[in-house]
Amino acid sequence: MAMDKKYNRQKSKPQWQLPKGVSHGLWDYTQSDFIAEDYDEYFSYTHLFELDQGIVLDTLKQFGQPGELVADLGCGTGRALEPVCQAGYRGLAIDLSWPMLEIVQQKAKQQNLDIYCLRANLVELGILADNSVNHCICLFSTLGMISGSENRQMCVNHIARILKPGGRFILHIHNYWYNLYDPGGPRWLFGNWFRSLYRSTVERGDRHFSYRGVPNMFLHVFRYQEIKKMLSRAGLTIEKTVGLHPQRQKPLSHPWLLRDLRANGWIFVIRHR
Repeated sequence: MAMDKKYNRQKSKPQWQLPKGVSHGLWDYTQSDFIAEDYDEYFSYTHLFELDQGIVLDTLKQFGQPGELVADLGCGTGRALEPVCQAGYRGLAIDLSWPMLEIVQQKAKQQNLDIYCLRANLVELGILADNSVNHCICLFSTLGMISGSENRQMCVNHIARILKPGGRFILHIHNYWYNLYDPGGPRWLFGNWFRSLYRSTVERGDRHFSYRGVPNMFLHVFRYQEIKKMLSRAGLTIEKTVGLHPQRQKPLSHPWLLRDLRANGWIFVIRHR
């Protein structure tokens, strides 16, 4: 797939030119060569990657079979698709970032992995046919990077539409209430709740912060019932919930105890109702 190098330098855009659901911070992040080139090394210490990859492989072992197509929505540099395709599955790497997808292609060529790359906005996946993907994954809180609840719902609706019967969708999100334990977190929770009451552009869970040199990065953090309702509207239901330990390197101990308050976030295994 030929890739337009000039796209990497198209960073500053007026709001009306940004793709649907994409903030200025996310746009700059996805178009950065440096972010993509440094991605694997920067996150090499992150234990969450080992945990979510294990859940993905275990789920595919239980519900899938080699040769099936696994779509990674917001794939980054393909770190989750690598072990999946090494296990004999075909991969569909979807991301808004050309620099990230170029690295995915390099990995696929070097390891002879069956991965096809698609540059697309996760809110606008109409290019993909109904029932065209066996399984989907959306990890590292990618869903939370989409601005606007309607846009996040559109993304989930597309996932439900493209997922074949019997397939599974594996999702990771951050927990809204875990901010109670962060320095300044309780103050942010109150301020965010208060602003959401009188500002139509602010939703409960919307955060803006500087991230890896990118100012005004956007992330939405979820309440458990919020994500459950969003999935339900798309005809999806949570089959398995893995609450995450504060350091995210292992599942939360005693997950039945104050699940909504103690979990750093959740990894879900999801199916059609």
